[in-house]
Amino acid sequence: MFLRELWYFALPGDALKPGTMRYQQMLNEPLLIGRDSAGGVFALKDICPHRGIPLSYGRFDGLEVECCYHGWRFDPSGACTRIPSLTEEQRAGFPLQRIRVQRYPCREVQGNIWVFFGAEGNALPEIPQVPEVTAGELRMTEQAEFSADLDHAVMGLMDPAHGPFVHRSWWWRSGDSIHEKAKQFGPTELGFSMLPHRPSSNSSIYKLFGGVPETEIRFQLPGVRIEHVRTGRHVFCGLTAVTPVDADHTRIYQVMYWTIPWLTWFKPLLRPFARAFLNQDRSVVQRQREGLAWDPKLMLINDADVQARWYLRLKKEFRAAQTEQRAFNNPVKATTLRWRS
Repeated sequence: MFLRELWYFALPGDALKPGTMRYQQMLNEPLLIGRDSAGGVFALKDICPHRGIPLSYGRFDGLEVECCYHGWRFDPSGACTRIPSLTEEQRAGFPLQRIRVQRYPCREVQGNIWVFFGAEGNALPEIPQVPEVTAGELRMTEQAEFSADLDHAVMGLMDPAHGPFVHRSWWWRSGDSIHEKAKQFGPTELGFSMLPHRPSSNSSIYKLFGGVPETEIRFQLPGVRIEHVRTGRHVFCGLTAVTPVDADHTRIYQVMYWTIPWLTWFKPLLRPFARAFLNQDRSVVQRQREGLAWDPKLMLINDADVQARWYLRLKKEFRAAQTEQRAFNNPVKATTLRWRS
């Protein structure tokens, strides 16, 4: 159902303090994500191999996870380190090293925690990163859970024509702001990019950054969108990641970075707008779900829906490349798309 051999956004880094752990369902799998006392992050399957109880009900001392049922202990690599019920004689001959909890590769990059879903021992691809920023320039994170499957959540994320209707607001767009646009696109690693351009005239919020802003918007599998805005010597960047919870639910993470000093003072005002934006998207895809329940035949038109078509082709090619054990061949070709929004 979900693409494997890829990194998925799991949590904002500040959601885990040293010596803490939490349950997180991803790709319909139960995960225990933790941060050890030294600050390192790890991810394990949230099931004790002894009697199947979730390990997240147990205790974590910053070094080992202790199961709440029988006290079995596991280190961050998933290795079992202690079984309290064994007598000294039993411990001498017990193959403790053979007992393990499934481990998932887990990394923290630019203030975000990512988990890799793939076969053990396979080479790991690069984690998606936002250009020109560091973890110290992460200023704001918002998240929301959508009652929508992964594909429709992602296609809604990249849809260029819904803005004047879904996001119609006094602070963003009006119904009269719709006009024709033409943007150049090209293939990138596991995705495509709207090549650097000046923001549209009806994207007035960018004017607050000063200077002449230039924007590039990049998408890559499994569902990551990175918007990079440069104006003079400053940048404003947004990372949006879509992570499937199960077949019918997805989490959307919106992470914003900026190097504009004065903008930080306005963060309490920016946060309600970011939440409103996510809630508008959530509302429309949940309404869409009511119609999709009847399994209608959908129509994707040129040029506004080409990005959605690319996404479906990218997924198909990625699966084919894995099945046939060959290199990924990006189906996206350089082109100019035109639409009204």
